[in-house]
Amino acid sequence: MGHPNIFDLCKPREDVVNGTIADSDYAANLANVLTGRASRDYTDAPTFFTNTYPTEGLKELLINVCSRLSGRGESVSAVFRLDTSFGGGKTHGLIALVHAAAGMKGVSNIAEFLDPALVPSRPVRVAAFDGENADPANGRPMGEGIRAHTPWGEIAYQLAGKAGYEIVRQSDEQRIAPGADTIKELFGTDPVLVVLDELGEYLRRVQGMGGRDQLTVFLKALLTAIESTPNAAVVYTLAVRADGKGLDAFAEENEFLASAMSELESVSGRKATNLNPTRDDETAKVIRRRLFVSIDDSKAAEVIHAYRELWTTHRDILSEEARRSVTSTEFAQTYPFHPDMLDTLTGKTATLGGFQRVRGMLRILAKTVATVWASRPSDASAIHLHHIDLGSDVIRREFTTRLQQAAFVPALLNDIAGPPEKPALAQELDSKNFKGLLPYGTYVARTIFIHTLAFNNDLKGVAADHLRYSILSPEVDLSFIDDARTKFRAESAYLDDRPNAPLRFNAEANLTQVIGREEKNIDPGEARTQLVDRAKAIFGGQSFDLVPFPGGPWDVPDDVSDGKPRLVLLSHDALEIGADLREIPEIVGRMFERKGADGNGLRSLRNNLVFVVADETKVNEMKRAIVRRLALQELKRPERVKELAEHQQAKVFELEKKSETEAAIAIQQCYRHILYPSRNALSGAGSVQLAHSVIDIQNASERPGSGQLQVVRQLQSQNKVRDASDSPDSPSYIRDRTPLKKGQMTTRDLRDEFRRDPSLSILLSDDVFRKAIRKGVEEGVYVYRRGDLLAGPGDPMPSINIDEETTIFTMDFAKSNGVWPRPAPAQAAQAASAGTGAAISSEPFPPIEGAPGGSFGERPQVGLEGALVANAKVFTAEGVLKEALRKVIEQAKTAKLEKVDRVVIRLFEYGDAFKLIPIANSISGTKRSVKLEGGYTTTQDSEMMFEFKGDAQDASTIKDYLEPQFRAAKVTDLKASILFDFEGGLALDGDASDKFIEKLTRFASAAAFVEAAAEVR
Repeated sequence: MGHPNIFDLCKPREDVVNGTIADSDYAANLANVLTGRASRDYTDAPTFFTNTYPTEGLKELLINVCSRLSGRGESVSAVFRLDTSFGGGKTHGLIALVHAAAGMKGVSNIAEFLDPALVPSRPVRVAAFDGENADPANGRPMGEGIRAHTPWGEIAYQLAGKAGYEIVRQSDEQRIAPGADTIKELFGTDPVLVVLDELGEYLRRVQGMGGRDQLTVFLKALLTAIESTPNAAVVYTLAVRADGKGLDAFAEENEFLASAMSELESVSGRKATNLNPTRDDETAKVIRRRLFVSIDDSKAAEVIHAYRELWTTHRDILSEEARRSVTSTEFAQTYPFHPDMLDTLTGKTATLGGFQRVRGMLRILAKTVATVWASRPSDASAIHLHHIDLGSDVIRREFTTRLQQAAFVPALLNDIAGPPEKPALAQELDSKNFKGLLPYGTYVARTIFIHTLAFNNDLKGVAADHLRYSILSPEVDLSFIDDARTKFRAESAYLDDRPNAPLRFNAEANLTQVIGREEKNIDPGEARTQLVDRAKAIFGGQSFDLVPFPGGPWDVPDDVSDGKPRLVLLSHDALEIGADLREIPEIVGRMFERKGADGNGLRSLRNNLVFVVADETKVNEMKRAIVRRLALQELKRPERVKELAEHQQAKVFELEKKSETEAAIAIQQCYRHILYPSRNALSGAGSVQLAHSVIDIQNASERPGSGQLQVVRQLQSQNKVRDASDSPDSPSYIRDRTPLKKGQMTTRDLRDEFRRDPSLSILLSDDVFRKAIRKGVEEGVYVYRRGDLLAGPGDPMPSINIDEETTIFTMDFAKSNGVWPRPAPAQAAQAASAGTGAAISSEPFPPIEGAPGGSFGERPQVGLEGALVANAKVFTAEGVLKEALRKVIEQAKTAKLEKVDRVVIRLFEYGDAFKLIPIANSISGTKRSVKLEGGYTTTQDSEMMFEFKGDAQDASTIKDYLEPQFRAAKVTDLKASILFDFEGGLALDGDASDKFIEKLTRFASAAAFVEAAAEVR
């Protein structure tokens, strides 16, 4: 963006950037400073004041106390009380007083803190009691063999050496406070500074030893002695709020001391001067002074302006802080730290027990500055919360150990920053989604984590708009923040997953983690069984006969079976392939070309096989989906689900329900490679005749659970399969591609060619084959013959049988062999007495089957019992039902006959017969008889043969039984005749014959192809 970064504008102190600050350097200890055991940062006055920011409170403290010590008398009291929060700079202020009392020798910046004239010029006796280092039971070593047990014992030794201690020895050993005069005797004539720190901790140590009352007595005597001594001052600290409530671990003791001191002040009539060394709004300045040698605030204004522009541009999607005008002002005071950095540490982290506000922030920020200067991130226009490297052991321990947040260690390692051998979720997101960009996943995770650390539940976590505000900088893209947040929240194991919860971590794993843990317990064998069963169910269906997970050619039959082509589903354990497949895998080639128990026989029906193979990139995803489903099913069990929170129970049920679809989608997306028969083989001529196609991922997911549907669609897109709704292949192509080109084939043999030849379509239904035959007949490419029934171009179209008795001829063969055109019918032996050429025969009509010389189904039936009546005239016609009936009636009328006595209908298709029998039974005024003969073969190869002769009503009952059997049968054969005997004849001069035909054809199929005969005796 062209803006300067922190490396251009800021120079950290050497010990900060090198990471050489010892832990003790952050923990100011008054006793160690007095004995010289503290680090140089505290014992060396010039270094101490160079590193110290002159807060208003600290300057006020130094001015008031030094005025008292130097005899200027400007102070209103000789007693000073420091009320600060834990880590608020009180000990730091006391150390500053000790150095000031010693004359601030070598300090070059005295004027920053107070008027140099106020610095005491005379030696000042300094005595300091630090309750943190006291040892009431054993006595604290003071030197010269003396061990002090009480505050007065330690103070006496520090003010007047061994002689001074001897004055109060008995008081110290007996734990009885000395009087004011005894204390004043210790002061002598020099200026005196008495400092009392951590009195609350001392009271905790003497609990049960009567020390509380004696400390109160001592404090009263000390204050009395100080007030009456010129150039003397006492400074004590209390960690309490303005309302007197304690703030730290010794809150009860500090509250007691605050109450006791108030009473003492009231009795004496002198109030202590209350001071606060570091106000909250000065914390940033204190930190900046300690961590940096220099900061170019003038050039930093350019950076802050760039942030302000970003905040203004995106104000609608950022939190309130980005819209506040004072945020820029605060940023100028906190730079190079982003305002949210210090706001979060002071407003949230500081609420945790053990966090010392200034001291704790210094520890965290110093380590952060060191890591930032070491890594030099490209987005360091400022130092944000997300620059706190939680992958650094020294930084992570600041939170987990020092702040006692070790419960979050699993969350840190699993979601935010894991070891190199096991990257955390945020690191995986960065590698997968933000490679070459800023580590947005890590930035989001770190920011959420720091915002999580707070004592009060209402403070824990961060909203999405505030997360954007916290991370946004001139180098950051907001869309990536949102993308990382969405992905992280979806996959995190430890984020709070309750509805409407802010972005915050839980110490306990959330439901995602619970499911993940359960997934690890799933038995691999059970998962595989479930996967196999689900794959079988998904790829089962009506279009193909499924052959699941064959071991070799012997498991793939080479027969017609139920007529469906076979879908061979290869196990993912046996074969995985990729989209760039170059040659047919050996296992597939063997199954395609070989058959039999030994796998050495040559397969005949090669165009009857389609192979489905797993995608090598999707196998693991498919396995995970199955494992996840099993894990959710386990968690759904009553005894398991009750272990979860109520909102998690509902989520488990929801996820378990979705997992069925997700598993189906995963299986279909994995089994997406199709190898199908084709002359355009994958590796060219001479190779295994299989082509390769891949189902699109999106299409595979469209209808989970309908694997065959996706296979059919893909093969349709390759123009390889035909179902009942498709147009058939060109009749001439079929003729030229098959042995039909030699002139003739049975329909069964021609149908089988579609199962053999990879260059032909795979037929999912025999209906499309029948369409092809009809089309060939209509276009004059084929001639169809079944028994005496012959169909060519222009003829009514019969139903197409697929069997060994039905033949297809090429037109050329039919013409050259006298099959087509059909021969002209023979002239009747005796012409009608007056007609127009209608065929009238006076010869006896051939008898029905059962009569001498009869043959069922070869000629129209004219009777069901015995021979024909002598000299009967018979008229015949062939065609669709209505047309054939009208023809025979018209022939009779042409012959000038008045009536017909009998009408016989012969049907070629069992479906037409079963439709017409109940209709015939409903026609009154005639005797109705039916003859049925035939049989069928079931799918299990059982055979049924039958013969029926009798009344049409009984035939209807038989038909109700036979019809479903015929529909389910593999092979069918039926010869059917229906006879109508009219009492007194069917008159031809009126509309009786038309009504008969209309009744018979109104509900029956008018397209039924029949042979009809009318007999006149």
